[in-house]
Amino acid sequence: MQNASFCPLGKLETVLLTADGSEHSEGAIREAINFAKMCSSKIYAITVLDVNLAYDTGAEEEAIEYLKSIKTMAVQEGLECETVLHYSEEPDMVIADEADKRKADLIVIGRHGRKGLLRLLMGEVAAKVIGSATCKVLVVPKAAKIEYRKIMIATDGSEHSNAAASEAVAIAKKSGGSLIALSAIHSDGELNEAVSNVQKVANIAKGEGVPVETLTPKGKAYEVIVETAGGRGVDLIVIGTYGKTGLKRLLMGSTTERVIGLAGCASLVVKAQS
Repeated sequence: MQNASFCPLGKLETVLLTADGSEHSEGAIREAINFAKMCSSKIYAITVLDVNLAYDTGAEEEAIEYLKSIKTMAVQEGLECETVLHYSEEPDMVIADEADKRKADLIVIGRHGRKGLLRLLMGEVAAKVIGSATCKVLVVPKAAKIEYRKIMIATDGSEHSNAAASEAVAIAKKSGGSLIALSAIHSDGELNEAVSNVQKVANIAKGEGVPVETLTPKGKAYEVIVETAGGRGVDLIVIGTYGKTGLKRLLMGSTTERVIGLAGCASLVVKAQS
């Protein structure tokens, strides 16, 4: 299934891989190369160093060698790869700007970075990249592998969820995988709306010949999404978010951020086109 003729994300000419030299980037590197192989994409590998390291030749040499090692891995897989090194106090803005400059179709980033958990569950840079980027962002935990067997779409019926649902259905159709459409509820009074949300996704999926299961579990949204994904063997969660106004709380509270931070699988964040 995984060959150059199979590209699960449709048009994917350019992938921007963000890596920081920590072990948390290992999954992102692996999956970025896998995507590029499947889609015949070009990879740009970027590392952003703190401006305070601008005169630290040791840090720069280490970063250059690190980027060279990524390029070597990509080239060994027959891929075209360029490396980019920046210095900045705002790595998320540099990454988003670089994605725009390179016309990237996808940013791939690890879940946490060297700065640690500056936010509740996600690395600060990953969270800000999601808020700033105009393209799709794939957040990959260190050990996560995407095999496209089972894909979950978490929906609240918003336009951003609808965009994510269309993406999830398209991925499942191209990969021959199945889909789980989930809309969580806090109380029985929300059940009808949740059923409507997942049924809309199911109708799209069935129209494309994609096997789909609908779920409307009760509980904290992020908990039931993460638990269901783990229990059902989901290897990709597709979720929507707002545009450049930052990482808005799409589903309920800090659901989007917590799902990405807690899930064992990768999360693809999709934005509705404004």
